[in-house]
Amino acid sequence: MYYLEIEGTNSLNGYVEISGAKNAALPLIVSSILAKNEVNIKNIPNVADINTLFLLLKNLGANFSFENHEAKIDTSTLNSTKAKYDIVRKMRASILTLGPLLARFKECEVSLPGGCAIGQRPIDLHLLALEKMGANIAIKQGYVVASGELKGAEIVFDKITVTGSENIIMAAALAKGKTRIINAAKEPEVVQLCEVLKEAGLDIKGIGSDELEIYGTDGELLDFKEISVIPDRIEAGTYLCAGAITNSKITVKKAKHEHLNAVLAKFQQMGFGIQTKDDEITIIPAKKIQAVEILTSEYPGFPTDMQAQFMALALKAEGTSIIDERLFENRFMHVSELLRMGADIRLNGHIATINGAKELNAADVMATDLRASSALILAALAAKGTSRVHRIYHLDRGYERLEEKLKSLGVNIKRLEE
Repeated sequence: MYYLEIEGTNSLNGYVEISGAKNAALPLIVSSILAKNEVNIKNIPNVADINTLFLLLKNLGANFSFENHEAKIDTSTLNSTKAKYDIVRKMRASILTLGPLLARFKECEVSLPGGCAIGQRPIDLHLLALEKMGANIAIKQGYVVASGELKGAEIVFDKITVTGSENIIMAAALAKGKTRIINAAKEPEVVQLCEVLKEAGLDIKGIGSDELEIYGTDGELLDFKEISVIPDRIEAGTYLCAGAITNSKITVKKAKHEHLNAVLAKFQQMGFGIQTKDDEITIIPAKKIQAVEILTSEYPGFPTDMQAQFMALALKAEGTSIIDERLFENRFMHVSELLRMGADIRLNGHIATINGAKELNAADVMATDLRASSALILAALAAKGTSRVHRIYHLDRGYERLEEKLKSLGVNIKRLEE
């Protein structure tokens, strides 16, 4: 087990290059199950969740190579349709294998997922949709056991679900007939999956909207072209927060500002300047950091995955900030750790009230999930003294070369063994 030792800092400078988006790479890697050819994917971040997924594919019989952020995946050798508990428990995105495995092989067993400890994140929406497409589904000894030939159907999601949308898009790709998905997720990661499948020969309409029409191939596998994973909008937002919390000018490169409109708008409301040019975003220091009100919602709204980082930033603002977390329960687990650093935060259900402009002091703190851990690192940057952030395996699930990137901005940070 490792921890990070971080010295509070007055200012940062320089630039960071943003990695490929983990949440885009995961479904793209899984989509190789639908391919008749070897699939080549570039710009994949080398993080724990990606390596877990490759281990799962290997267990299913796939051949792959993964080096220098590029993967070559051959699923023609698949010889198992059982996604085992000991791998799936490490990462809930493993449930994405359910739709494509069932569509291709007419049967599969996928362990109920693990991963983040944020709320319940039930998969019932995935299962109801697959049943509507003709699947027989049972839960046996902790596994989703599915069988049947999938047929096109009209799927209406009661609530927007990113992994649910991705699962049904991939299932519908090889189904017989037309599938219509109403209330589909519109996240950039979902859009890229749709675009990749369209390029591979799938007839899909409505990409980027909340209503998709997919004309399945009736079991015919797709011919994939080379793929390059989109930049990680959450990683970009997190590093911009590092600049903001130290009131420094920094630049993130290889980013897509159009994927971050809601986040950039909040920086501007707090008094920071934002400059965008091609694939670069620069944050300019604020004369005075203003309090802010944030309501998390589905894309294109403010992402729940940036909520914890903005809570840390709000600690430096003058006045009272409000964060209303609408998407997940239990997503304020970082609050108790921020309080240890001198934060003044009050919780009332899904609403956090942050009284800012308080001096933060270094402390030993413990990460509880992926984004909470990044909030603790941001708070440590703004705190007086040297903080230690423990249980950083959460960070390693989603941030590539974090210490290296922070060091390049001038942060004094070390990874040490407990």
